[in-house]
Order: sequence, then structure tokens, then C-alpha cells
Amino acid sequence: MTQEVRAAGAVLWRVAGGVTEVALVHRPRYDDWSFPKGKLDPGETIAEAAVREVREETGFTAVLGRYLARTAYPVPARSGSGTVPKTVDYFAAEAVSGEFEANDEVDELRWLAPTAAEKLLTRPEDVRVLRAFCELPVGLTTLLLVRHAKAAALRRVLSLFGPDRVLSAPRLRCVQTVHGVAEDVPAEVRHEPLFSEEGYWPDPVLGVARLLAVAGDGGTPVVCSQGGVIPDLVSALADRDG
Repeated sequence: MTQEVRAAGAVLWRVAGGVTEVALVHRPRYDDWSFPKGKLDPGETIAEAAVREVREETGFTAVLGRYLARTAYPVPARSGSGTVPKTVDYFAAEAVSGEFEANDEVDELRWLAPTAAEKLLTRPEDVRVLRAFCELPVGLTTLLLVRHAKAAALRRVLSLFGPDRVLSAPRLRCVQTVHGVAEDVPAEVRHEPLFSEEGYWPDPVLGVARLLAVAGDGGTPVVCSQGGVIPDLVSALADRDG
């Protein structure tokens, strides 16, 4: 069985002098210009790996935004014979603090406007990732819609997106799921009856409108709903926006 190599990275961005800039890193081992990225550690999610790799390669703490793209290409197998597929998942990520220092993997970092960055990138697949980043403006609202789940694992992953408020269907398991996230903000968990199954189904249009209103308030809200609501919410949004 061929073992796929999983990796994650980010288009790290900042606004300087009113201009959006992205960070490109030079890796002397490959003599290439690319985005910060690296292999997943055991047990890591792609979101965790993306933030860790950005920190290790650039020195910056990043807050994740939207998912951008996946690249795939063959790399030499560890056995020394043939190749195995490697996939890299990329997010947009805002640099919120930190400073670059040359390290074992990266000897130079450049902040560039996207047009200049596209000319410097070594690989065509990275250009595709950059263009996906440029399709929408920076500073978008990220709404994190979650089903009740393992609270500790969810708390670890959601923190990477920098949530600033927490809303939940008024059901004990939903509230317990996001209680730790609310503590980290810190904020109270706001009950939203329209995101519960019994509150949503009498008028789904009203429930969708409420979710859009939450997103319209900006920032990075977390919304915990139920399994009987989320598929319909997502389908309604997908139909609405094509």
C-alpha cells in the first residue's frame, strides 16, 4: 500500500501601509521560494500543522482564516525506491505577532505584494494557491459552525482561528462542547434557540437568516448546532450562493 505524505501550510499575510503583503520563504535545501509548509506530526490536524509550520519557519504567530487549496505531487519514497504522493493543504493566515529569524529550514523571508510574489514563486502549484488567496479580500468573517463533539479536541482546533464570541443551541451537550472555547475568548456562551432542532425546523428560513446575521456582525463567531440542523443550514447557504 502506498503511504501518502500529508503536509499543511499557509499564505501568511499582513497589511502594511494599506497594502496587503504575503510572506514567501527561501529554503536553501531546495533553493526555492514558497509558502511556509511542512509535514503533519502524528495526531495533528491540518489546521494545527499549518499554524505550527508557520511559527517554526517564519517566527510569526498566525490566526487562520479560510481554507484555500490542496496541491499534490510525487516525492521520493523513504524506501529509496520510486515515489509516493504528497498533498499539502493551505489556509489563509494573518500574521498577528512575531519576527523572522533565519533558521535550519529557512534563510530568508520576504514580504511582497501578491503580484510580485507570483513572479518569485518557484512552483506553478504555489501560484495556484496564491491566486485562490487573491480571489477574495483579506479580513473576511470566519464563522465556525460545529456540531456537539469532543470538547477538548474542538477547543484545541478552534483556537487556531481566533474566535471572538460563542453561540450555541440551548442544549446541554452543545453548550458543554463550546464552554472551553468561551473560556479562552473569554466570553459567555450565548444561547440561540433557532440553532436547535426544535427551534430551527418550524421556520428554517428564519434560522438561515439568523446565521447570516451572526456572520454579518463580523469577527470570528463560533456557532454550535445539532446534527439535525447543520446539513440543512449548509445546503441552504450553498444553494443561495451557487
